[in-house]
Amino acid sequence: MTPRDDADSTEPEPATGSDGRWSDLDRPPLNAGALRRALVREGGLWSGVEVVRSTGSTNADLVALAGEGKAEEGLILLAEEQTAGRGRLDRQWTAPARSGLFFSVLLKPTDVPVTRWGWLPLLTGVAVATSLARAAGIDTSLKWPNDLLVTVGDEERKAGGILAERAGEDGVVIGIGINVTLREDELPVPTAGSLALAGAVRTDRDPLLRAVLRSLERWYLRWRAVEGDPVSSGLQETYAAGCATLGRMVRAELPGDRSVVGEAVAVDGDGRLVLATREGVQEPVGAGDVVHLRPA
Repeated sequence: MTPRDDADSTEPEPATGSDGRWSDLDRPPLNAGALRRALVREGGLWSGVEVVRSTGSTNADLVALAGEGKAEEGLILLAEEQTAGRGRLDRQWTAPARSGLFFSVLLKPTDVPVTRWGWLPLLTGVAVATSLARAAGIDTSLKWPNDLLVTVGDEERKAGGILAERAGEDGVVIGIGINVTLREDELPVPTAGSLALAGAVRTDRDPLLRAVLRSLERWYLRWRAVEGDPVSSGLQETYAAGCATLGRMVRAELPGDRSVVGEAVAVDGDGRLVLATREGVQEPVGAGDVVHLRPA
């Protein structure tokens, strides 16, 4: 299955109604042709840009394409709307059409030991947070393992998330969802946020997307050039500096219905969150859900 590029379609579309391409003039569609011209270049990471109007999940679609040998490294698949978007732990990710950036990219870090591939979602988080801080003019931070946090009023809210999935034997699909213009009455849960609600100076999705992808390209190529070493690439230090989880009391809900409470004191060389428990033990957490606890 090759995604159809609806953004470049010249077929007339209704001017009114909830499905109309311009039904919300504050949310114009992405232009795949312009994005290709801006991002795809000789010697660069990005090999192609496909935009579809709606799909269940860009991650599922790109994993399938990679498994069928129909996708090169650097393919970017964007959807104006996802009807079955997934976050971590199979949580549903929903948002109105064209209210955010919902896309997946295929990476094939074959020159990096597989034991270091776990850094890819954290690397993506760094790329997203740092680029949006500059391009949108807002404060951003990361909740381990990779939620993008923004401040709305005096509240810390989730405005984005990252999901990594293996694709065949040599690939990883990274899915990224970012709420851009989501309004208060459109939030799926009260703890959600968006760049607009956080006071972003720019909410045009095209330049925001370009900034994110260029940042991701820089970080990925730097990391790959040193065989995925998180120290010499600067990734471990940069992630720790932007991680809102560090220094806080958290509860890690782990596989097998086990949980650990402690202070998040470090992100180790494998990208795991290290908790200092009340029992005086430092326990690394590599998978699970982390809840920021309020101070007593």
